[in-house]
Amino acid sequence: MTVTIDDIRAAQQRIAGQVDRTPVRHSRRLSLLTGAEIWIKFDNLHFTGSFKERGALNRLLQLTPDEMKRGVVAASAGNHAQALAYHGGRLGVPVTIVMPEGTPFVKVDGTRAHGANVVIHGLDFSASTEEAKRLQVEHGYVFVSAFDDEGIVAGQGVCGLEFIEDAPDLDALIIPIGGGGLIAGSAIAAKAIKPDIKIFGVEAARYPSFTARRRGEPAKCSGQTIAEGIAIKAVGEIPFALADSLIDEIFVCEEADFEKGVALLATLEKTVAEGAGAGGLAAILANPERFKGMKVGVELTGGNIDARMLAVVLNREMVREKRLIVYRILGDDRPGMLSAMAAVIGGLGGNIIDVVHNRLALDVPAKGAEFDIMVETRDARHAEEIGEALKERGYELRMG
Repeated sequence: MTVTIDDIRAAQQRIAGQVDRTPVRHSRRLSLLTGAEIWIKFDNLHFTGSFKERGALNRLLQLTPDEMKRGVVAASAGNHAQALAYHGGRLGVPVTIVMPEGTPFVKVDGTRAHGANVVIHGLDFSASTEEAKRLQVEHGYVFVSAFDDEGIVAGQGVCGLEFIEDAPDLDALIIPIGGGGLIAGSAIAAKAIKPDIKIFGVEAARYPSFTARRRGEPAKCSGQTIAEGIAIKAVGEIPFALADSLIDEIFVCEEADFEKGVALLATLEKTVAEGAGAGGLAAILANPERFKGMKVGVELTGGNIDARMLAVVLNREMVREKRLIVYRILGDDRPGMLSAMAAVIGGLGGNIIDVVHNRLALDVPAKGAEFDIMVETRDARHAEEIGEALKERGYELRMG
C-alpha cells in the first residue's frame, strides 16, 4: 500500500469546491513571543471545525454506488465523525458513528446535527472501533477509518499541499499525531514539493503511540487528556508505514503545554483551538531553543472545544501566570476584618473575585477565621506586591 503526491493532487481536484481552502497566515504576536517565525494554517475554520473534512470527503467520493447506498460506519472522538456526517449528508450516504463515552458534547451534538446516527459505546477509541466493526458486519456498512485508510491519508495530504503552496519558504511543518493520517499525507505532499523541509510531529504525553512504535516498545497510553483528538492508543498501520521515514522528530507534550497553547491562541491570535489543535504551538512553547529562528508552519487542526472547557483552560492559565490568585489569610473573626483586607487589596489595584470564610478548620483558633480571597491581578509581580502589603499590615498569609 502506498500514497503518492499524484494521489494527493487527485484528491485535491476531487474535493475542490466542496471543502474550504483554509488560510495560512503569519503570526507576528506568536513569532515575537517564541523567537520562531510562525505561520498558522487555520483548519479550525472548516465548516465542521477541523481538518478532517478533506480526508472524509475524498474517501466518500471513492465509494461505489452500491457502497454509498449501504452507508458507512466509523469510530471517532468527534472531528472525523462530524466531517463524515456532514459530507455523507450532502452526498446522500447514510452515516453511523460510534463515539467513546466522555466525548465533548460539542462534538456529539455537532455530529447528530449533520444527520448521523450516533452510538455512544466504550471508554476509549479502541472500544468504539470494535463496536463500529461489529456494526459493519451486522449491517453491511463500509467501515471508514479515521486514519488507517489510503483514501483518508491522500485527502489529508491536501493540507500539506496547500501549506507549501501558500507559504513556500517554510523550514518546517509541525503537525499533531493521533492515528497518523494527517502527518503521513502532509509529509508526503510537503517532501515531494520541498525535499529539504523538516516534518515534526506532536503527541500527548499520555498517548505517545507513534513514538513508542518507533522505538519498538508497547505504547503506555491511559488517562484523560485535553488533547482528546489525538488520544489514540495505536497509530494506524498505513500512516506509520508511510510517515515513519519522513518525520524528522516527534515532540511529546504535557497537559500544561496544550493548555498554554489553547490559551495563547485565544488571547493572542483571537482564535479558538481545541487541545489537539494547539499541539504545534505547545511543542514550540515547550522547546523554544529547538525552533528559534526557524520558519515554522503550525497546523491548527481544529477548534471543537466545549465552551466550559475553554473557560477552565483560560482560568487555569491565569492561575499559572498569577493573574488569578487566592490569598489564604488567618485573622480574627470580628466585624470589619474583611473590609480592612479588601481595602489593602483594592488600594493596590487588585480585583476581588470571590471570598470564602472558613470557621470550622481545626487548625484555626475558635475566635478566628480563615479567609480565602480570590483576586485578579495584572501579573505575578503585582500579585507579590499585594501579598507583601497584606503581610506588612499584620495579616498572616498561609498561602499566596
